Amino acid sequence: MPFFETRATAIIAIVTVIVSGFLLVAGMLPYWAVNAGFIPLRMGEAGVPVDHMFAVPAWATPLTATLIHGGWAHVLLNLVMLVYCGQFVERAIGTPQTVLLYVVGAYVAAAGHWAFDPQSVAPMIGASGAISAVVGAYALLYGERRAKAIGPVPAGVVHVAWLAAAWIGIQLLMGLAGFGASVGANGPIAIGAHIGGFLAGLVLARPLLLWRYRAA
Repeated sequence: MPFFETRATAIIAIVTVIVSGFLLVAGMLPYWAVNAGFIPLRMGEAGVPVDHMFAVPAWATPLTATLIHGGWAHVLLNLVMLVYCGQFVERAIGTPQTVLLYVVGAYVAAAGHWAFDPQSVAPMIGASGAISAVVGAYALLYGERRAKAIGPVPAGVVHVAWLAAAWIGIQLLMGLAGFGASVGANGPIAIGAHIGGFLAGLVLARPLLLWRYRAA
C-alpha cells in the first residue's frame, strides 16, 4: 500500500521504535517507566508522595506509556500487530481517524487498567492497550471476510472473539515468559487495558468509518 494511505500507522510505529529502542539501549527504562508510565494511583491524590515530582503529568501518561516497552520482544510483537492491522484499518477509516482511534484507545485502555486496580503503584507501559483498539477495529471491519460462521454464530462475531482471545493470549504468554508485558519491565499482563482498548476499537470503528465518508 502506498505510504500516503497508511502514514499514521507508519509514523506511530517509527516513533515507538525510536523512543522504546533508545530507552532500552540507554538503560533508562526504569526511570521513564515510573515517570511516564501509567500508574493507577496517580489518578487520585491519596498515596502519592507530595515531595516526588514526576517528569510527566498524570493526565498524559496513558499516551506516553505507549512509547515505553519492557524489552525488544515486547516492542516487536506490538509493532507487528500494529502494522498488520493498522494498515487495513487506516485504509478504511482514514489517517486522522486512525490517529484518533489510537489516542482514544490508549486512554480507554488506561481506564480499563485503572478499573481493575485503582490502588496499584505498578507502572503500566507498552502500546498494546492502544493497539488493542486498532485490533478491535480491524476485527469489526474485516471480520466477515476472515472467518467462517460456526453454527448460529455469525462469521463477524467468530472473528472478533478469535482475534481478541489470540491477542490477549499472546500478551499473557509474553508476560509469563518474562519478555516484558504491559506492567513494568517483566510484570504481569494488564488484562483490563487490553479489554478496554479492544472494546474501544469495536465501538469506534463504524462511527469513524462513517465520519470519513461523510467528510469526503
